[in-house]
Amino acid sequence: MATTILSTRTALSSTSRRCSWACGRAALAYRSIQQQASQRRLPPLVFTFDIDGVLLRGPHTIPAARRALEMLNGANPMGVKIPFILLTNGGGVGEEARRHKLSSQLGVEIHSNQIVQAHTILKSVVHKYADKPVLVLGGRNDVVRKVAEGYGFKHAYTTLDVLAWKPEVWPFHDLTPEERASTKSVDFSQTPISAIFVFHDPRNWSLDIQVVLDVIRSRGLIGGPYLDTPAPAEQQPLPQHARKHEHEREVKSAEREKDKPIELVFCNPDLLWKSDFPQPRLGQGAFREAFQAVYKALVGQTYPYVQYGKPTTATYKFAEKVLKDRLDELQGGRVERMPTVYMVGDNPESDIAGANGAGWPSILVRTGVYDPAHGEPTHKPTYIAEDVEEAVRWALEREMGRRA
Repeated sequence: MATTILSTRTALSSTSRRCSWACGRAALAYRSIQQQASQRRLPPLVFTFDIDGVLLRGPHTIPAARRALEMLNGANPMGVKIPFILLTNGGGVGEEARRHKLSSQLGVEIHSNQIVQAHTILKSVVHKYADKPVLVLGGRNDVVRKVAEGYGFKHAYTTLDVLAWKPEVWPFHDLTPEERASTKSVDFSQTPISAIFVFHDPRNWSLDIQVVLDVIRSRGLIGGPYLDTPAPAEQQPLPQHARKHEHEREVKSAEREKDKPIELVFCNPDLLWKSDFPQPRLGQGAFREAFQAVYKALVGQTYPYVQYGKPTTATYKFAEKVLKDRLDELQGGRVERMPTVYMVGDNPESDIAGANGAGWPSILVRTGVYDPAHGEPTHKPTYIAEDVEEAVRWALEREMGRRA
């Protein structure tokens, strides 16, 4: 009897092991099939679009934009939805606010993680200045301050705050009631600014240039002495009996800290941008040039700065990470290999130059800054299209032809 029970138990144990092994193999096979199916759903291409001059012209939607987005939403020969993000040198509002407006304008649902504005990249550097006072420029009233605070900058101030503190800083502008209501009460003589971020196109160039000069030349303390001009004592010969070496090192260390330059960051290098006015308008890049011209006239050299925005390498790497995260989200898992990324833009200097530098196929459209009457584009695109609809159709046909 005992032998029979033992044999039965052994048989059941063996069957259980075989079942466990078989079930494990089945689960692995199922996961493999799921993964393969997921990868099969991944299209061979994805898109990055500029906004102004490609999808919109000023506040108006370019008609071809809606037809192009319909193709991406599945109305294409592949019969699949094709992921895309929007990469713009514009900004001045938060990504959530921008996505609501764009969804309404374009007639499709745009998500905030599909939008990379000129200043979105600052999310990746906020940790350096989260707890330090910074000056933020651009936009109306305190809108960019709110964007900065949304990114994690806890002490963001505007040039209007400075003017409210001391009107004599720039006596040629009187704050409107709306502007005054947007300001914070701050004593800038006790609030050293650690960095300056030009989020968006400044509205008052003269005020902003003056305040930026004050911050930079005083090493952050507005109203303090300018430290880029040697003091008289520093111009005299050193005494014969020098101080002790230890004390000299302490003094030099303090001087280095005091002389540490204020970091100046521009988010958009565009000299020009396309609105609904017949001719292109001056952009943030023009403001940068104006500031540098004044600074050089005063100091004798230009001021070092960090530049983000198209066509910088940093911005295109950031955009590729955003696109990769978007694909991972849509696929429900990690995408090991990126599809071909097509950039569609209207500005050879930013869209096409940046895409070419990133190794992306680039498509230049004729609905924005680029004017063929002025000759060949300064940076050669992979293809020139009449509008964004033709651009999308050409890219789709190109990829389908490669896989035929």
